[in-house]
Amino acid sequence: MARLSQEFYNQDTVEAARQLLGKVLVRRLDREFLAGRITETEAYIGRCDKACHAYNYRKTARTATLYKPPGHAYIYLIYGMYHCLNFVTEPENEPAAVLIRGLSPLAGLETMRRLRYGDKPLTPYREKNFLNGPGKVCRALSLTKGENGLDLTGETLFVCDSLEDIGGTMPALPKERMKSGPRIGVDYAEEAKDFPWRFWLEKED
Repeated sequence: MARLSQEFYNQDTVEAARQLLGKVLVRRLDREFLAGRITETEAYIGRCDKACHAYNYRKTARTATLYKPPGHAYIYLIYGMYHCLNFVTEPENEPAAVLIRGLSPLAGLETMRRLRYGDKPLTPYREKNFLNGPGKVCRALSLTKGENGLDLTGETLFVCDSLEDIGGTMPALPKERMKSGPRIGVDYAEEAKDFPWRFWLEKED
């Protein structure tokens, strides 16, 4: 199957965050493929970014994954209940990553709905807020700290240019434009809170 190689992740993190928009994130769960189109990302760069867990090359048990070679999954827990998926970027020992903030579902929809909502009925509100947040993405793809450190060029979790790369059919896509702005929830990060390192796809009027 065609998928992004390690070379893709071995680049400037902000550029990687831009380029990941529109690509397809695939999670292999047992024999099923769960897939969603990436619609929102954020860049974090340890050497200069006070919002990054590894700012100023801080290294802890949690941040050790950020120092791995590019193309690994960095998954951590926030607020004691939500997991967040990041893609490690840039050369080994240069801690940086792209946070996956949102997806648009493409494959494995029923399984993702069950993982997100259990037996609760699918209301319009739940449908609208299905995958529009990093914790929601991880829950719908059954990603926890157990998947921290996964190789993104392997068989369990990877990114493709298109759903067709895993034998599916890519739906007709709306006309969209890329937008950028400050990241969410990093008001503590002094000057870094204003870095325009959040990217998302917005439907054109």
